[in-house]
Amino acid sequence: MTAASPLLRRKLRKRAVQEPGYAQAVPERFGYYESKPEAGGALLWVHAVSLGESRTAGLLIEALRQRIPGLRILLTHGTATGRAEGQQLLREGDLQAWFPWDTPGAVKRFLAHFKPSLGLLMETEVWPSMVQACAQQGMPLWLVNARLNERSLAGIHKAQVLMGPAYRHLAGVLAQTDMDAERLQSVGAPVQGVTGNIKFDARPNPQQVETGLQLRAAWTAHSGKPVVVLASSREGEEAAWLDAIAASPALHAVQWLVVPRHPQRFEAVAQLVLERGLSLQRRSRWTDLNGHSPGPTPAADIWLGDSMGEMALYYSIAQVALLGASFEALGGQNLIEACACACPVIMGPHTFNFTHAAQDALAQQAALRVADVAEAVQAAVALAHDTPRLHSMQQQAQHFAHAHRGALDAMADALAGQWALMATDHAGDRL
Repeated sequence: MTAASPLLRRKLRKRAVQEPGYAQAVPERFGYYESKPEAGGALLWVHAVSLGESRTAGLLIEALRQRIPGLRILLTHGTATGRAEGQQLLREGDLQAWFPWDTPGAVKRFLAHFKPSLGLLMETEVWPSMVQACAQQGMPLWLVNARLNERSLAGIHKAQVLMGPAYRHLAGVLAQTDMDAERLQSVGAPVQGVTGNIKFDARPNPQQVETGLQLRAAWTAHSGKPVVVLASSREGEEAAWLDAIAASPALHAVQWLVVPRHPQRFEAVAQLVLERGLSLQRRSRWTDLNGHSPGPTPAADIWLGDSMGEMALYYSIAQVALLGASFEALGGQNLIEACACACPVIMGPHTFNFTHAAQDALAQQAALRVADVAEAVQAAVALAHDTPRLHSMQQQAQHFAHAHRGALDAMADALAGQWALMATDHAGDRL
């Protein structure tokens, strides 16, 4: 890790060309920080590496604030989109920084600078040097909303000498499912409970849902076409999707909408569309979401969702969603968000990031599984035009999302209890 530090600097410079956020506060990546916590009082550190984890962390932080008056947060991230999302979660007295590159020196400087009282790593972010340093200093570090798929488990076993101690030295783990708990325990992690997946407790933005439904109704009345979205797509998926629809009746059977997962790829996806001779309408050129928007221009073959933080809008416009990152070996994106908007999901073969949720959605007929993008296109068109089946799956999708709620309260109660125990121990030490 130390030897690779110059490579990290080079990577950050390259990423900053498309995402300027990566040029922000680069010294923090190596453990050099300017913002200091206020003197006195405990600081809860929450690490949310990217956009999805930051949104999930927002739910947990708000629940903990309700249980712990005056709670002060240190929020760290690894990606520019995660950091931008995290800024919306901060209150007076809170701090935000980059997670340090996992070298002993950077980690030591991070802990010495901020002196957090308790640390929470969201979902999967276990780094050997950080865990070791926290254990040596007696700073409890928990892995929460934790998941561990078979692929990652195999990787841990291959690097057992390095990763085994990292999992064993965590102070505690709260797992999403029983299967996650079993895998985590198999590598020595101290699992304290199975609390569920707090992504189920996220509520779609009501204004976006209302506006999306209005736009859907206006569009359907105008064109007679349902809308199908390729949601949170990743590199390679858009090209395969365009190949599947460009030379087939599917192109004009529905209105297609694509929402790339990463904003730096908006232009590349637009170029893919135009290279195939298709017309394009961007979300950024629609009117605003004040209720007076007429929606996208009807003439476009493809609508491009080139905005951040509006997935509830896109899922509410669409009748059916193709799940991004499931058609390449990337593990799938968050299908729960689509289901919460009553948008049934068509998934590819790769959903190992959401194994349990994907299996439950299939069992409850809130989702369909297909072999590849070409089959997904045909399945989406068929479902969008099968009104009775579509309405049934829309109801099942929303029921699936609602039925699994409750993880947030369970997790927040457990962590608030740990915070109270820690505060009691510190009071005893002072006495």
